[in-house]
Amino acid sequence: MFVLFPHFIHLILSLFVQDGAAVFMFTVAELSAVAVMLMLMWADKLDLLSATAILDPEGFLGHPVNAFKLMKRLNTEWGDLESLVLSDTTDGFISNLTIQRQHFPTDEDQTGAAKALLRLQDTYRLDANTISTGDLPGVKHKSLMTVEDCYELGKIAYSDVDYYHTELWMAQALKQLDRGEESTMDRVTLLDYLSYSIYQQGDIERALEFTKQLLALDPEHQRANGNLKYFEFQLEKQKKAEEDITQKEKEGGKKETTKKEKSKKKVSIPQVPERKKYEMLCRGEGIRMTPRRLSRLFCRYYDNHHNPMYVLAPVKQQDEWDHPYIVRFLDIISDKEMERVKQLAKPRLRRATISNPITGVLETAPYRISKSAWLTGYEDPMIDKINQRIEDLTGLEMDTAEELQVANYGVGGQYEPHFDFGRKDEPDAFKELGTGNRIATWLFYMSDVAAGGATVFPDVGAAVYPQKGTAVFWYNLFPSGEGDYSTRHAACPVLVGNKWVSNKWIHERGQEWRRPCSLNETD
Repeated sequence: MFVLFPHFIHLILSLFVQDGAAVFMFTVAELSAVAVMLMLMWADKLDLLSATAILDPEGFLGHPVNAFKLMKRLNTEWGDLESLVLSDTTDGFISNLTIQRQHFPTDEDQTGAAKALLRLQDTYRLDANTISTGDLPGVKHKSLMTVEDCYELGKIAYSDVDYYHTELWMAQALKQLDRGEESTMDRVTLLDYLSYSIYQQGDIERALEFTKQLLALDPEHQRANGNLKYFEFQLEKQKKAEEDITQKEKEGGKKETTKKEKSKKKVSIPQVPERKKYEMLCRGEGIRMTPRRLSRLFCRYYDNHHNPMYVLAPVKQQDEWDHPYIVRFLDIISDKEMERVKQLAKPRLRRATISNPITGVLETAPYRISKSAWLTGYEDPMIDKINQRIEDLTGLEMDTAEELQVANYGVGGQYEPHFDFGRKDEPDAFKELGTGNRIATWLFYMSDVAAGGATVFPDVGAAVYPQKGTAVFWYNLFPSGEGDYSTRHAACPVLVGNKWVSNKWIHERGQEWRRPCSLNETD
């Protein structure tokens, strides 16, 4: 699964861009005339790309369209170019080409970038035209999608049997062709995908309309001719079935429901699905606190009961939510510390894992899209200093806590609703650690995010937004040891920008005297 992070793009671009211009490690004499032309076209594209990408790789790749286009260029387009020139070159050039290719994105990366765009489209309710024109909030480097880009996105959705998005992006590609955009794509191919994806969604009438448009351009199109007859037959069958139902209703009359029967019917209040609540909160919609509850949230200077480290220099703390109680610490980690943490983490970043609720084994999951690394206190004094700061401010023992986890969420990076603690039906969740359940969570925000990337709690309607240099803290367990189910939370997809966080999961063992147990289950 594709997860893009800044040092990766710098590596890719540095292979081909020097001093602001695209260069290639072979001579013109080694290529055929056609290959030379294609290489020069590719070089022109990289010239345009390099001006902004090399100077600001994080900002450039913070735009999801830029990331998708780069994946496509370095995977699909480079593959086509490579196939063309390999048969007409010296061994030296072929060897060099193969060496460079290993650093490039794969088909999986390109598919992941496409799916990230589709995920953003759904979560933030963006229409295809808004994404295609690059009009996203907070963008630094606007990028336009071509007809070919839209087609590629639609084709990936089609391969995933996602006919809804296939329709959206094939229609967008067609719209851009109609506006006069130059393209190698033909209307026939787009109409073919469009009509079939619409048919698969049950709209036979519209599918028939697009099939007729296709046949007007290519009367001999074999599949379209077959579809035309089939769609007409299905449409006729559908109309006849509707007429039969209407006729039966007229003959039999509609059965009226008496007042007594109506009163017996139960009135059900529709429940909003968690997925919908999660996406609403990501968009800044959903539950709002009452003025009375808001009036109970405060900001303060905090020294954690006169902790010697903070008596003379207390930290700034503000309440984010009342239940569960979530607090934010401001200016709690310096720029120097954040850069050091990122520097240590970057070489180790790997696809993030989750703990299997049944086996307790760590594994990747499609609902957690990020890269992470673990940093220990003994390998760098600064990490040890950060761990001590968390202990001083929470009053909780860090010796039994998990190591500092650093995570990078690139384009579309997210973590869908989950609990940090192990539930009763997951007795082996943290058995290997031998330190009990996760009593609390500390989360550092190490970057600002232009759009998206909030931490949301769907059950209660809380949304906490990334703010560089701050940290949020909450308890996952009640003092009784029972799990607080209101702490179920999620990391919203990053719409524009690049999100860096680091978190500390604090465990039960060692907290016996620091946070005494309660006999009341929800105390």
